[in-house]
Amino acid sequence: MSKLTNGRFGIHGGQYVPEILMNALHELEEAYNFYKNDPAFQQELSALFNDYAGRPSRLYFAEKMTRDLGGAKIYLKREDLNHTGAHKVNNVLGQALLAKKMGKKLLIAETGAGQHGVASATAAALMDMKCVVYMGQEDIERQALNVYKMRLLGAEVVSVTSGTGTLKDAVSEAMRAWTQQVEEAHYCIGSVVGPHPFPEMVRDFQAVISQEIKTQILEKEGKLPDAVIACVGGGSNAIGSFYNFIEDKAVRLIGCEAAGRGADTAQTAAIIATGRVGIFHGMKAYFCQDSYGQIAPVYSLSAGLDYPGIGPEHCNLHDMGRAQYVPVTDDEAVDAFEYLSRTEGIIPAIESAHAIAYAKKLAPTMGKDQVIVVTVSGRGDKDCAAIARYRGEELYE
Repeated sequence: MSKLTNGRFGIHGGQYVPEILMNALHELEEAYNFYKNDPAFQQELSALFNDYAGRPSRLYFAEKMTRDLGGAKIYLKREDLNHTGAHKVNNVLGQALLAKKMGKKLLIAETGAGQHGVASATAAALMDMKCVVYMGQEDIERQALNVYKMRLLGAEVVSVTSGTGTLKDAVSEAMRAWTQQVEEAHYCIGSVVGPHPFPEMVRDFQAVISQEIKTQILEKEGKLPDAVIACVGGGSNAIGSFYNFIEDKAVRLIGCEAAGRGADTAQTAAIIATGRVGIFHGMKAYFCQDSYGQIAPVYSLSAGLDYPGIGPEHCNLHDMGRAQYVPVTDDEAVDAFEYLSRTEGIIPAIESAHAIAYAKKLAPTMGKDQVIVVTVSGRGDKDCAAIARYRGEELYE
């Protein structure tokens, strides 16, 4: 198992933050350790999952895709059907409920593709909290529809122009804002990154995905899948999809990284393929770095995967050889975006399309008695204009 010891997964993780945040992290860890074992909290969270978010999400047999590709049977875990359109709502409902129990009045969040920002704004509206979302200027332009949704839900969206104006810069600004408001604010981080206890806590809230997959696939196939595939940026939907299978050694766990224009180019966000161990955003993990050890700019068409690091538990799963991480280019992801739309009538988020792309490669190499589960982490409404522009069509929202 990828065990957590003293806030670390193997050598990865830890708490590398300014002293001003240590009390807030200790307060959060103490509260989370209490509430994760509190039946009343878990019951309240389950009710939110089921009655508000619409869980359990469906496990759908992609019959046409399976027939077209040949080989393994392909099932899609439909996180795109959740309220707000992605897996992000699982983690946000958990953190917002926890913050409410802690007496916090403000949710601070960062977002890249906007789905975590929308989910955070949604939970804040539901729970009568204020919400401020930090978003890179480039991502604001790429994801105008989600920016409108956040503001419609009552959140303040702060444009981040520093650095590359993308997700890593939004995380940095959100953490700075948290240091100035630790008494009243909770930083609702959107992935399995950051200082302990965030990687553990976000994973636990997202583990409902693999818990459901396991139950659903046993009902449908009478056995566990041969492979589970999910896209990876920071890695929350992937760790959620993997977690309850880590001990099932016969189940291959495959994370699909954003290779951008190629893992062999500078315009990539394939961290396992190109990164090395460093410290950033409060954690030790693999990061893309320049020759001086500074965090290097990364690139992906996908705003949600455009992050220079990967969560510490993923790093450890890679080190252990328990999970495999593969690069998928922009071109491959866009092809898969269009393929799933035309084959199954499901428009996936461009992030999720990275996982679909690898499933297209893997399925034909497997037997017809084998089973693949692919997590469709979100829906693609937000990406249609960007993909149209990628294909040369002048479509603007």
